[in-house]
Amino acid sequence: MKMLVAYDIADPIRLARVAKIMEDYGTRVQKSIFEVSARKGIFLEMKERIERVMEPAEDGVKYFPLCEKCAQRVELIGKGCYIDPDAEYYIY
Repeated sequence: MKMLVAYDIADPIRLARVAKIMEDYGTRVQKSIFEVSARKGIFLEMKERIERVMEPAEDGVKYFPLCEKCAQRVELIGKGCYIDPDAEYYIY
């Protein structure tokens, strides 16, 4: 199953934890948006891990299912992958 996952986490510590969980399952396409392609069991595992970290009264996570046909029709304009502007980098 293919899924687009978007989240808004209020607390910086929880935000970092959710981002780390998402990195285990998908590809970051924007700061708080991931593309996930996983079997249903793996997807449910990911959701459970996120739910253990987040605070439903303050945070939100949305899961957008993408059918195979729709996923193949995704259009991209501009950069093809996410580059974190806050990440460390080295100049040689």
